[in-house]
Amino acid sequence: MIFILAVTIGLLSCQPKAEALFNGEDLSNWDISIGTALTGFDDLKDAATAESIFSIVEQDGEKLLRISGDVNASIATKEAYENYHFRLEFKHGEEVYTKRNSGLLYHSFGPFGAGLGTWMSSIELQLMHENLGDAYMMGDSYAEIPIRKQGNNPVYATDGDLLSFGENQNGGKIARKSSNQEKALGEWNIVDLYCVGQKAIHVINGVKVMECLNTGMLVDGQVQPLSKGKIQIQSEGSELLIRKAELTPIKTLPENY
Repeated sequence: MIFILAVTIGLLSCQPKAEALFNGEDLSNWDISIGTALTGFDDLKDAATAESIFSIVEQDGEKLLRISGDVNASIATKEAYENYHFRLEFKHGEEVYTKRNSGLLYHSFGPFGAGLGTWMSSIELQLMHENLGDAYMMGDSYAEIPIRKQGNNPVYATDGDLLSFGENQNGGKIARKSSNQEKALGEWNIVDLYCVGQKAIHVINGVKVMECLNTGMLVDGQVQPLSKGKIQIQSEGSELLIRKAELTPIKTLPENY
């Protein structure tokens, strides 16, 4: 019995531990970059500071990362990551300037501003209200996604036709989620992003809605493999609240996804 217990404890101690990228105390492990003004809100850009856009607040006894959304900006991890499970718990706030919008940008590389004048090149897991889980190729990023056309929209489907997404690719830059799994406004959403090698899976509130295959970056029009990068979260038009942002190293993708 003692031997079995010792083995069990040993196995548990070998399990990878989650790293809290948002620690609830400070943002010392993140870089912040202020980008372009929201359309029609140049005055808010002029007044914005890193501290006014990204701040730690307390609500209902919880420490939250508040993103103001009043200017286009990025908060990005100082470190680059690969082969991981990233969990984000967020909800949209009440303040809206243009629309309820934000994004989780992964495999980020290069300088700030390469994507829409504000963000690093990256693959976006869309956090926009009613588009939660979509994939968008920011800047010089690339992926291949199986899709079925619904009207003019390329929609992710496991048995769909494999198209390339990115600048000047046959799928365009946006692939739509397979289904809407977003909670009602004011409720917390759980986003699970799984990245192993050149494959990424978007899971929204427990349901897989997107997969990006053969992820890459476009260099002089040619695709180069991309399997790691920094993680960014956008300020982009409205208030966003985050209560968890944690990363766990993994070696394989979950079998159920």
